[in-house]
Amino acid sequence: MGKADGASAATATPASKAGRNLPAAIAVGGGLGAGLILILIYAPLVLIGVVAVAMAIATWEVTKRLREADIGVPLIPLLVGGQAVIWLSWPYGPPGALGAFAGTALVTMVWRLFDHGLKATPRNFLRDTAIAVFVAAWIPLFASFATLMVLQDDGAGRVFCLLIVVVCSDVGGYVAGVFFGKHPMVPAISPKKSWEGFAGSLVFCVIGGVLAVTFILDANPLIGALLGVALVFTATLGDLIESQVKRELGIKDMGTLLPGHGGIMDRLDSILPSAFVTWLVLTVLV
Repeated sequence: MGKADGASAATATPASKAGRNLPAAIAVGGGLGAGLILILIYAPLVLIGVVAVAMAIATWEVTKRLREADIGVPLIPLLVGGQAVIWLSWPYGPPGALGAFAGTALVTMVWRLFDHGLKATPRNFLRDTAIAVFVAAWIPLFASFATLMVLQDDGAGRVFCLLIVVVCSDVGGYVAGVFFGKHPMVPAISPKKSWEGFAGSLVFCVIGGVLAVTFILDANPLIGALLGVALVFTATLGDLIESQVKRELGIKDMGTLLPGHGGIMDRLDSILPSAFVTWLVLTVLV
């Protein structure tokens, strides 16, 4: 999220100043948003299955890109373990998600230790296992907090608050970044992000958080303001984390599944850490 700050060179397809095919991005984003709205209104528990499928695709995208860079992260333990993290959070709550994550980390270590046979010396074991555990935390563990939220009282409303504020961050960053962006924020990581775009994200996030928490959860508007401030940081940092990963791998997008956006992971970079923070803020304060 938030990749709209600044300008980029024109491409062969109709592109915005963010270097994306804007009509395609809007169409895909609108379709995904409409689908999530319908699910949350009429069948909130279906979101767990949607999250599980999305995390499997995102894990595959990231693992594929890592392997292309000769980083030997084991796909099967990450896929199976990621599903365990999501699904065990349903009956067992946070202990189920955390236990499944720890099990995934352990299996990943052992798998990588012996994946070339008992007689072969592991190569880059420490690097590859550390990155694999990072992927398990980055994708399914963070995503499990969305499933934990949907199981709470007013669960659908809590997820709505997460999505609304993250979208506000994206929109605010795009508008302010395109029209006013002049001062790069962290050019060594993401040259397109500007402080003006961050300010726009902050304003939109606070407004969106106040409105969402007040009218959807019928809670104190100050909680919404706090949520907005917290999520502008997690959404921005989530975007920067993925930007740095892609920079180190020498790629533009994690995948090509979503026209105008890239891959599934390119749409989840801001949402994943924000899911944890939203769960934490709303669980403690609402």
